[in-house]
Amino acid sequence: MKTMTCEQLGGACDKKFQAETFEEIAELSKKHGMDMFQKGDQAHLAAMEKMRQLMNSPELMQEWFENKRKEFEALPEV
Repeated sequence: MKTMTCEQLGGACDKKFQAETFEEIAELSKKHGMDMFQKGDQAHLAAMEKMRQLMNSPELMQEWFENKRKEFEALPEV
């Protein structure tokens, strides 16, 4: 089990997520982002806008995603 925060995953807060795989932790982060979007949380909305801009470039998005995967894989098991 590894831990990453919302902020480490491109978000805006220190909420911690724990998962066995990067795909699982990315899904937890996505669900949290949706919750924050529905609540209208301004900090998370700003972080989402940055991600939307990144998504305009498939190459940059893929690079970001791979860097986050490497960061996850380098974390110690909890």
